[in-house]
Amino acid sequence: MLEILKAILFGIVEGITEWLPISSTGHMILLDQFVKLDVSREFYSMFQVVIQLGAIMAVVLLFWKQIFPLKKEKDKIKVDKKIINLWGKILVACIPAAIIGLLFDELFEKLFYNPLCVAIALIVFGILFIIVENNNKGKKAKINSLTEITYNTAILIGVFQLIAAIFPGTSRSGATIVGALLLGVSRTVAAEFTFFLAIPVMFGASLLKLVKFGLSFTSFELTILLIGMITAFITSILIIKFLMDYIKKHDFKVFGWYRIILGILVILYFYVRF
Repeated sequence: MLEILKAILFGIVEGITEWLPISSTGHMILLDQFVKLDVSREFYSMFQVVIQLGAIMAVVLLFWKQIFPLKKEKDKIKVDKKIINLWGKILVACIPAAIIGLLFDELFEKLFYNPLCVAIALIVFGILFIIVENNNKGKKAKINSLTEITYNTAILIGVFQLIAAIFPGTSRSGATIVGALLLGVSRTVAAEFTFFLAIPVMFGASLLKLVKFGLSFTSFELTILLIGMITAFITSILIIKFLMDYIKKHDFKVFGWYRIILGILVILYFYVRF
């Protein structure tokens, strides 16, 4: 029962931090310092990635009409070319992180998956959020719909996502949103494109982890994984709805300040001895 409660906690943290620009990987690494699942390190390494499938299914459910290209009209199935074009841009944006991730995933994990790197990334991108939002204050966004995002803009947003793939604590959503804002994309469109960009990224990362781990689970491991995914799914639905409502009236600076404060606390806890 205790391990089930821990899996629920991990699912809640994943569902909250995956979509708010505060770093899900960073929070999962920090949570692991205080709450230890009674599983092998190999399973946990897979668990903290595959649990994201629950979070991504929330995006698929909430935005189904915007991402599914087949539409039924008068008993005929038609293809929405705008959605096909959107998926083209999403896939283009995934290329940088996909290539580098496949080649250097294990190396990055060894080098940067530690509290200090997480803290630095939290603080640096927290400062960036505040600077970008201050610079954008009073300015009108150049791109106010998904259809206005060009392939060039998409690939540049993908480069920012690459930063998150390398440095835990950066936040995949945080990096792509900062990149999109710098390129003149509105907050709402930046958030939506970030959500959609997560679909192939998370499915790909989860598949890679599952292949490396193998599909041989004990009943206990399968239970823990499913509970974590289901919890992440439910939490994600609530958080995505909250975020989309929040950014209609507010900017992202509050998340920047949160990141800075959390990063400082991490450094104080792990590296400063009183």
